[in-house]
Amino acid sequence: MEKLNILYEDKHLIAVVKPYGVLSQGNENTKSLCTDISSYLKEKGESGEVYVIHRLDKTTGGVMFFAKTKAMASKMSALIQNGDFHKVYYAVISGKLEHNTGALADLLYHDKTKNKTYVVKKERKGVKIAKLCYVSHGNAQFEDNDVTKVEVLLLTGRTHQIRVQFASRKHPLVGDRKYGSEIAYKNIALWSREINFKHPFTGEHIKVTADPESDIFNLDFRLF
Repeated sequence: MEKLNILYEDKHLIAVVKPYGVLSQGNENTKSLCTDISSYLKEKGESGEVYVIHRLDKTTGGVMFFAKTKAMASKMSALIQNGDFHKVYYAVISGKLEHNTGALADLLYHDKTKNKTYVVKKERKGVKIAKLCYVSHGNAQFEDNDVTKVEVLLLTGRTHQIRVQFASRKHPLVGDRKYGSEIAYKNIALWSREINFKHPFTGEHIKVTADPESDIFNLDFRLF
């Protein structure tokens, strides 16, 4: 079992940092963050039950929450459905943005056979609205390329949403070959920076953050 970076824990929930390259959830024969958390809980004398509330791609790292009980998993699913589970990401994208702040809205279709999401023009079966807001943290140079660091507030949680919404505007995330990045990097430059919500049982406001574990987020970004 890998050593977990635990950010928050109570009898209902546990929040950890998901490293890059690790699956959020696998099957019985596949190592994942779920299996590590389950082993950790069993070592503490707990049941070891782990319920996935939300997912991060294998190529993305950062804050993740898991439920320890079915009741909590149900409550958290309701929070997410109601838009009361707030997720903030950092991303480094190719090029310079025309505006330092903005909102993006698109119709997205996820092709499960290709594991790829597309921006489409018309609503049809399987198409979902995707919305986010962003703030630029400035521009920098990376291997002779202009790049921009953005802070993203997700308003919906679609598969590959941040990646495809910026890529469709000719700003693919650094290292994201699937969506057209021409800048090579060891990871996709995307990180789950913060999650906050009102605890369904205690009413406490929970806010958990983690700094990115990738050097590209530490470039000398400057607003001009």
